[in-house]
Amino acid sequence: MLSSCKMNRSDKCRLAGLVMVVIMLLMGAQRSFAQSIALKTNALYWATTTFNAGAEIRVAPKWTVGLTAGYNPFTYSDNTKLKHVLIEPEARYWLCSPYAGHFIGANAIYSHYNVGNIDVPFGIFPELDDHRFQGDLGAIGLVYGYSWMLGRRWSIEAAIGLGIGVTHYKKYMCEVCGSQVDDHTRWLFMPTKLAISAIYYIK
Repeated sequence: MLSSCKMNRSDKCRLAGLVMVVIMLLMGAQRSFAQSIALKTNALYWATTTFNAGAEIRVAPKWTVGLTAGYNPFTYSDNTKLKHVLIEPEARYWLCSPYAGHFIGANAIYSHYNVGNIDVPFGIFPELDDHRFQGDLGAIGLVYGYSWMLGRRWSIEAAIGLGIGVTHYKKYMCEVCGSQVDDHTRWLFMPTKLAISAIYYIK
């Protein structure tokens, strides 16, 4: 009887200890997942009439991973277009804590595009002014950025990325149904990210 009573007390102690551990783990999980999901959109991307949205999630004390998508379906006068679909996964390491301050990371992009009759400033991509390009692009790059907290649920973020990409495209004269003049694969040193984003946090 005494042995049985001692065993019950031991079981109660184990149960109480287990409950305490579970409570501590739950409290830790609550703290670790605070501001764990961020929804974002890039204002610079909207300036090109491109729909875009992204999500980012905290996966470790100083690491987040995210995915951004963009879509532009428009054709303007004179067959001017910046049609494309873009997918961008990204991983970030935050120097202080996630979603606040400086971060570094790496991203990749894939895009299917159909662009042409665009006068890009400073003589960048001069052929876009009188040709249309249709093809696929893949790239990887390194990213640096900074996030300014505006409150519990909002922040503004600026980010830039540079890397190497490869594209395979067909080149056409700029007119509607213009004739094909080239079919080419090209390697590029290129920006992989340029963003000023508004961010909303889900807790």
